[in-house]
Amino acid sequence: MMAVRAVNSCSMFRSAACPPLVSFKIQCCYYHFRSLQLRRKSNLGFRLPACRSERQFLNRSGSQSCSVHSLVDSVMQELVAIRKRLRVFAKVKVSSGELLEDKLENQVLQKGLLLEFKKDSDRVLLAVAQRPDGKKNWMVYDQKGVSCSIKPQQVTFIVPGVEKFDHKDISNFLQKAEDNLDPALLEFAWVELLEKNKSVTPEELAEMIFGSAEPLESYCAHLLLSKDEIYFSVQATNGSRSIYAPRPTVQVEELLRRKLAKEAAEKEFQEFLQLLKSAKAMPAQAKPLKSSWMAEEKLRHKIESLEAYAIDACKDNDQKKTAGMILKELGLARTASSALNLLIDIEYFPVHVNLDILKFNIRTDHSEDVTSAAESLLADSSDPDELNRKDLTHLKVYAIDVDEADELDDAVSAMRLQDGRIKVYIHVADPTKYIEPGSLLDKDAMKRGTSVFLPTATYPMFPEKLAMEGMSLRQGEVCNAVTVSVVLHSDGSIAEYSVDNSIIKPTYMLTYESATELLHLNLEEEAELKILSEAAALRLQWRLQQGAIDTATLETRIKVANPEDPEPIINLYVEDQADPAMRLVSEMMILCGEAIATYGSFNNLALPYRGQPQSNIDVSAFAHLPEGPVRSSAIVKIMRAAAIDFRKPVRHGVLGLPGYVQFTSPIRRYMDLLAHYQVKACLRGESPPFSAGQLEGMASIVNMQTRIARRLSNTSLRYWIIEFLRRQPKERQYRALVLRFIKDRTAALLLVEVGLQATAWVSVGAQIGDEVEVKVEEAHPRDDIIYLKEVVSYLLNSSRISDD
Repeated sequence: MMAVRAVNSCSMFRSAACPPLVSFKIQCCYYHFRSLQLRRKSNLGFRLPACRSERQFLNRSGSQSCSVHSLVDSVMQELVAIRKRLRVFAKVKVSSGELLEDKLENQVLQKGLLLEFKKDSDRVLLAVAQRPDGKKNWMVYDQKGVSCSIKPQQVTFIVPGVEKFDHKDISNFLQKAEDNLDPALLEFAWVELLEKNKSVTPEELAEMIFGSAEPLESYCAHLLLSKDEIYFSVQATNGSRSIYAPRPTVQVEELLRRKLAKEAAEKEFQEFLQLLKSAKAMPAQAKPLKSSWMAEEKLRHKIESLEAYAIDACKDNDQKKTAGMILKELGLARTASSALNLLIDIEYFPVHVNLDILKFNIRTDHSEDVTSAAESLLADSSDPDELNRKDLTHLKVYAIDVDEADELDDAVSAMRLQDGRIKVYIHVADPTKYIEPGSLLDKDAMKRGTSVFLPTATYPMFPEKLAMEGMSLRQGEVCNAVTVSVVLHSDGSIAEYSVDNSIIKPTYMLTYESATELLHLNLEEEAELKILSEAAALRLQWRLQQGAIDTATLETRIKVANPEDPEPIINLYVEDQADPAMRLVSEMMILCGEAIATYGSFNNLALPYRGQPQSNIDVSAFAHLPEGPVRSSAIVKIMRAAAIDFRKPVRHGVLGLPGYVQFTSPIRRYMDLLAHYQVKACLRGESPPFSAGQLEGMASIVNMQTRIARRLSNTSLRYWIIEFLRRQPKERQYRALVLRFIKDRTAALLLVEVGLQATAWVSVGAQIGDEVEVKVEEAHPRDDIIYLKEVVSYLLNSSRISDD
């Protein structure tokens, strides 16, 4: 069986049983090859001798129209004519035994030669040699009519058979060459040369495929060989002369396979670019859904590369290269911000996408296994501590938190004893009713380390339903708790304390604002709230006497209702930590931490005891600063980092306590949950589940995640404050406290209305603690940029300009 391959009107035959592409033999008769040669000559516009028609070889019936003798004579005559006409080719040695050095004899540069030279790494130009330039260089006129000096090593080809070429004709010469390039001819020549195991020069190839080695044909052959990446490789080079050898069959087949794969990939790439362009041009409501970009592997790989590029988190060079190519082809800068803006333009990302969630790989949901386990626990009403719980449902219980709080894990009660002393109760949610150390939910919570609270969303440490419904304290419902009760001395120090499993029934769920309002109203029916406030004042006074440092400042809270919208609704609140209700809650939580540290020390419990040295702080040095944010900011700047000891309490100098354990947020902080595990075991009379060494190992993991969550929360809060300011009227003025001077008159300011710290130049005369008026000149949340300008200095400058 024979398979036929047609290449430019020349039929080439091979056996179907032969290896692909290369093992077939050219069976063309002399007539076929001459037809190919003559056709090529006519395309190039050269004058050729007339060819005998086909009827001179075969008539319609297939009988001979001339004798064998006349046929041979005709062929021989034509060969003689060709040899006489092609004087250039006659000089080229073609015998199989010739030396490579003969073929590589380099032509000397001289005026009028047409040559090809490498302009730079990406460009190759044609030029005509004009005159020497120094000892080795030559001045040339290139195809653009530009005169320049080139080095001999820049010359890549000297067109043979040319002596005095006019540089004005280069463009026409080059156009003819480009118009007649047919890479398919290389396959034809490759088959012949591979079979004969022969190398070839551009002139020899020109004679072989064009029937001529004149200047234009030779240059065409050079272009074919120099640009070829499949059939031929350079065997030897001497200056501008090169010899090319046919590649082995296996190599050619592999290169062809790669070429086809590359072409398919390029087509796929161009289709992806078109999808991006179309998506950008579509109206918002018509843009493709994010899920559609992930439906196919070929799309997903490219879109994920752009996503990784946008957050500077490319997994490998392939992702980086892919994203860079996409941006380059779209005419965009190869930067993270360009990739981000592109993904926003096609609505793969919302306008206000939080990149830190992606960068830090924050888990925003729970796996099916964890969710299923949580639902099973909710369905189980058993309580391992049911028989040992103290009934405190008779107490009036206040749960005070921010208005958008989802996880309520602490509440407070108080009463005045007959001897006049105050007894307070700090009730803490008891998640250990559901969670055991080492369980699936426990391990998942440890990996998270903490709940993540952002203006746009909350990502709970435990599955939402379990955290909100099962573990949290709920108004008017009987809830399990761990209650720390403390009797205070008249000076605010601890007189007595106890730690118990309990059941409570929260009476009020109050916001800080509503709790502060109730305190101001001083209602008789809310006497317990007033007692709590009195206890908080006693505690603060006692702690300050013990060397505590008051770091109360302004705290900003933001809730974004619809973060996926381009212009979401931003609700901003600024709270003063010195507010009575906030003071009440914070003092009770600190009191609970001191009591648990005392309990742990007495029972020799391994707990995360927190300490913070303050030996380097002289509070009196800041007495001249106004109390509140200004003084707090100055002190915080020089405070040393907190430390944890897992074996015994250590002094917490900043809080003014001999020992302290965070215990009041076991639903949202894993370190607090660890403290619960240890204390609960002690209450049951069991050995604690973890040694000090084990706690330390777990803490190293948890603290890393906690730091990431804190950073994420802070950057997200700052982003939305700046976005809030960006939307405000340009003429709006803001009160700003001068916290400190950074350099000359550039000061760190605290914008009182929004709780944001920023820098600005302030006029001469302003001092630390003073309040100035500023305007927001520019606000760019994505770049964390805000420019403030003092209003007073602006007016003064305007006045000076007018006077001049």
